[in-house]
Amino acid sequence: MYKRLPISRPLLLALPLLLTGCASVSSAMPDISWSGLNPMNWFGSDLEVSDKGVGEVTAATPMTELAIQEALGSDVTLRGGMGTNNGQIVSFYQALDEGKVVLTISGPEHGKVERIDVTGEDIAAGDVKIGTPFSDLYTKAFGACQKGQGDDEQGVECAAPDSRHLSYLFTGTANTPAGLLPADDTLKNWKVSKIIWRAQAR
Repeated sequence: MYKRLPISRPLLLALPLLLTGCASVSSAMPDISWSGLNPMNWFGSDLEVSDKGVGEVTAATPMTELAIQEALGSDVTLRGGMGTNNGQIVSFYQALDEGKVVLTISGPEHGKVERIDVTGEDIAAGDVKIGTPFSDLYTKAFGACQKGQGDDEQGVECAAPDSRHLSYLFTGTANTPAGLLPADDTLKNWKVSKIIWRAQAR
């Protein structure tokens, strides 16, 4: 049988004060995310675009919020939805940084990641990032570029010279008739507005 230990009266008087003090301190302290205090975990600081994907998001990543969240990190804010691509219904997740969409990840609802659109300025593919001029990468559009499709129809999409999975969408000002590529002299001033990774190689 357990013995009940006696409790002194001073301790009984002090105990409520101690508990009240702990509650006050706890409620006054902000919620701290220790991972968020590490600069290496700030969103975009360690994300890079490569032939394999963006950071840890690759062609092997399931199109689920949990899998994408784990691949990007718990500090990243995600929002999901459904859309269409070439008549096919696809699922997508957008990663937000301070309210701005920096990544759009899409693929079949019950499949794997098929496409990632990078629009965040801090996420680069080597030396290429949002804002890189066309003239830094190409001397002409022929053989590398085509008119953008769907939501990208106002731009020109060019295959990355050193990758079978990456392409760059350039946008700018032109007076070119619909369906035609702008002249090379016009394109040289256009800039990358999106980096596109596709799981399927060209």
